This record gives sequence, structure tokens and C-alpha cells, in this order.
Amino acid sequence: MAREIEYEAKVLDVAPAAVAERVERFGGVFRGERLQRRHVYDTIPAHPDRWVRLRDDGTSVTLCVKEILSPDIGGTLETETTVGDFEQTHALLGLAGLRSRGYQENRRASWLLDGVRLELDHWPLIPPYLEIEGADEERVRATAAVLGFPPDALVTENTVAVYARYGLDLTAIDELRFPGADG
Repeated sequence: MAREIEYEAKVLDVAPAAVAERVERFGGVFRGERLQRRHVYDTIPAHPDRWVRLRDDGTSVTLCVKEILSPDIGGTLETETTVGDFEQTHALLGLAGLRSRGYQENRRASWLLDGVRLELDHWPLIPPYLEIEGADEERVRATAAVLGFPPDALVTENTVAVYARYGLDLTAIDELRFPGADG
């Protein structure tokens, strides 16, 4: 089980083709595109800055507890382990008393640029955004600068806060799917 600080920032409302071109121009290696699906659960006792995420990213299924410690780039503690099966783990969590507050899916295109993960995320109902995740805050900021994103373009909000920027309460949406998707 890995327990580590997540150094990550987002650049909101990006033009996907322009971002992909920029990343590849600077040597980013395309790692693939996939549908991700997840269930999000409140912890027991419920805490507004801590939640459980079960995610199938198309290559593995992980169970993670995320906790926001501060609004900084390195402000999220993530404790994660790989599990075997998405549906069985969801059922097991239900038996343990955790109830999913929502099913969500997004499409993700991934690159690696000098050891920094770049994730171009498409979520239903909101514009696409770029996640930049590195070994430390300096790497995240430096990669953003290389790609032409100024420091004030970086946000550290979780997905719930990003949806709120667009007037949507993600916690009130039971199922967040792409039109025509069956999850």
C-alpha cells in the first residue's frame, strides 16, 4: 500500500488538440487513452476533506483514500492499493457499510514528459482540463512553464470544486456518464 503526498495541479478549460501538440513538441511520450470509471464514498465518520475512491482506469483497479491537507500543489495525501475487481470491491465496500455517493467516468489521454505525468481529462458536462503530476511542486510548476502555462493558470482544486466552478454540484449527481455510455 502506497501512502504519499500527491504533487498535482490542473489547468482548466484547455484546447485538447493544442495541448497534445505542445506536449509532443516538447518530447512528451503518449501513453494511451482510456475510459476511467469510479465510485466515490464518504469515509466513516464523514469528513469533508477526505474520501474513498474505487477506480478502474482501464489497466488496473485501485482503492484509495484521498485527504486534502492544504490547498497547495502538494496538499493531498493519497493512500492507495491495487485491488482485483471493480464490481466485487464495490460490493465488498457496501458490505462494510460504505455507500457510494456517486458513480463517475472520465476519458483520459496520458503523456510522460521528463518524468512528469500529464493527463488530459474529459469529464461530462464541463470543459476538458490538464492535470500535471510530478515528484514535487517544483517539477509541476516547471513543466507547466515549459508548456506555456503561467503560474496563475494552475489550480489545485479537486474535481468537486472544479465542477462547482461551472455551477454544478458533483456530490448531488448519482451517475456521471458520457451520453450513450454504459459504464
